[in-house]
Amino acid sequence: MISRSALRASQAARPSARPSAMLARRGFHSTPARFESPYHYPEGPYSNLPFNPKTKYFAVRYWGTMAFCFGLPFGIAVWQTYKNV
Repeated sequence: MISRSALRASQAARPSARPSAMLARRGFHSTPARFESPYHYPEGPYSNLPFNPKTKYFAVRYWGTMAFCFGLPFGIAVWQTYKNV
């Protein structure tokens, strides 16, 4: 694969000598997933999330967390302001 890259780079430097078929082909390779390996995790949508967004109360917990995290700095500022009075 490295030699192909070197060949492409050398041929790209000479525009008159580069065949279009050589530049159009890409040398990507991949290995199939081996499911007997203990390091292979399931693939697909929602499989890489640390929570389950399909539960019944997910939207309530999500927006509750967002509102709490957004309001926390304002609540701390009010508390600090009234603490010194």
